[in-house]
Amino acid sequence: MKAPWKTGQLAILAMVASSIQASAQNTVQERILILESAWNQAVQLRDGKAVEPLLGNELIYIDYDGTVMNKGQYMASVKSSALHAEQVTNEAMKVRVYGASAVVVGVYREKGTRHGKRYLHRERFVDTWLNREGAWVCVASQSTLIKH
Repeated sequence: MKAPWKTGQLAILAMVASSIQASAQNTVQERILILESAWNQAVQLRDGKAVEPLLGNELIYIDYDGTVMNKGQYMASVKSSALHAEQVTNEAMKVRVYGASAVVVGVYREKGTRHGKRYLHRERFVDTWLNREGAWVCVASQSTLIKH
C-alpha cells in the first residue's frame, strides 16, 4: 500500500497548520487588545454598562494600593463620583493566549481627580481573560504603581 502523503507534503501541511494557528492567535490577541482599550474608555466615561460585560462574575480586582475588590465593588468604584479619570491610556501591552484563556501584561497611565485631589498614575498590570462561549471576559486584574 502506497503512503498517501510524502514527507515534503507533510512538512507543507504542518507549516500551513502552524500559520493558521498563528493567525488565529493574532486575531484573539487583537480582540483582547481592543477589549482592554474599551475597558479604559468605559472607565474614563464612568460607563458601568460598558464595563460590566467585560468582566466575569467571579472577578478579583487588586488595585495599585492593594485594595481587593470583587465585581460588585469594582463596578461601584467605576461609577463613583469620588473618582474622575480624565485620561486612561495604554502605553504597552503584550497578550499571551493559552487556548480559552489569555494573559495581558502591560503599562497604562491614568490621570484625574480622586476625592477632589489630582493624581497621575503609571501602573503595570496583569489581566487574565477567559473565553466563555465566544465572549472574552476578564476574571482577574492586578496593578502595581510604578514610581516616577
